[in-house]
Amino acid sequence: MKTIKKQILLKMACVAFALISSITYAQNTNTETTNQREGFMFEFTVGGGIISIEDSAGIQTFDESQGTFVFPDLKLGYMLNDRLAITVSMPGNIYEFQDNDRNFGGFIPSVQYWVKDKWWIHGGIGLAIDSPALYDIKDDVNDDWNFGTAVMVSSGYEMYKKKNFALNVQSKLVLGHASLDGDAQRDALIFNVGLGFSWF
Repeated sequence: MKTIKKQILLKMACVAFALISSITYAQNTNTETTNQREGFMFEFTVGGGIISIEDSAGIQTFDESQGTFVFPDLKLGYMLNDRLAITVSMPGNIYEFQDNDRNFGGFIPSVQYWVKDKWWIHGGIGLAIDSPALYDIKDDVNDDWNFGTAVMVSSGYEMYKKKNFALNVQSKLVLGHASLDGDAQRDALIFNVGLGFSWF
């Protein structure tokens, strides 16, 4: 039953991601390039979304989702040309686990490509990090750091650009797996929407 619910949740997140991507694609029919991007890029994102956590110990399952806010969510990169960038993405989402705040994020080498002048897609695979929220570390209660693998895909649309600054609206889907003590594991499925502030 858990597997079926897990598959349904994953399909719903994929459909939502595809819908947002198609909406942003439909908004830009102008093929004329007005944005010049070069050199290094930096971006931070604020927003929120939903997270589903499943623990192999049975403490928490995918049956229950919870709201999450994005913190921190950073991206560093370098433009190879005006449409393609190599990046390192550091998504982060705060969630609650046994009355403590934790952060499920990662360190993900990735690629970003501008399909149209203002619409981009972004994705990669890398390190998943499940850690205590820095403001809620409690010795022997909420001080464990867990690592694993994460896959991330995102899409965004630049609503405003002036010189080397751009403001975009974006959606992101992250699927991560972290190994815990005692051969246990924690899986996370995250979908969020946010505003990205970029400098090139």
